[in-house]
Amino acid sequence: MQETIRKSHSKCAECGLETQERICMTHEGKASKNCPTLSQEEILKQANKAYESPATYEFARKASIQEADCYANRDQKPYVMQPTKTRIVEICEFAEKMSFERLGLAFCIGLAKEAGIVEKILRGRGFEVVSVLCKAGRTSKNMIGITDDEKIHKGTDEAMCNPIFQAELLNHSKTEFNILLGLCVGHDSLFFKHAEAPTTVLAVKDRVTGHNPLAAIYLSDTYYRKIKHP
Repeated sequence: MQETIRKSHSKCAECGLETQERICMTHEGKASKNCPTLSQEEILKQANKAYESPATYEFARKASIQEADCYANRDQKPYVMQPTKTRIVEICEFAEKMSFERLGLAFCIGLAKEAGIVEKILRGRGFEVVSVLCKAGRTSKNMIGITDDEKIHKGTDEAMCNPIFQAELLNHSKTEFNILLGLCVGHDSLFFKHAEAPTTVLAVKDRVTGHNPLAAIYLSDTYYRKIKHP
């Protein structure tokens, strides 16, 4: 039974077909092994039913419109993609499309300077911004059983990152749309779990690559190949 379940798992990342040859892109496309487009019709039907909710329907509709708005000259034939908008612009435009007024900004203290710039950009676009950094509340790491040897700065009463407090504070402020900036792995997960408003990510933390985690992926066959052989 366990083997049957394992074999039925979706494995889109293992699909070796060219993008435009895939069944998920065109009716005449091909399917790889365990392709969910063909093998998971019941789950697809259940998922698509969620779009019947007016709020979800409108959110998805505006997100798809925003996706297309990020490309220029779409009337050209044949069309070659011409992306024109950065992530921060896309976030602002989507929030405007949704008529959101109050945005939440949850950020890492290590990106406090960047958060200040982001807040000014958002306010300049007419949004009200509620911002909270990860160390807000100064909750001791001792509360979650962190030993002195497990702290970054040993011998201190080190404040923990508190993504649940960040989420609950934004919930209390009734933000309509949240933006994450540089939260640690795991901390971002807790924020997603506890935040009530939908959340998008402006940037994720990568201490080595200047918060550009794909750099390690792009170089995984050359300078960063050690990540394949830990």
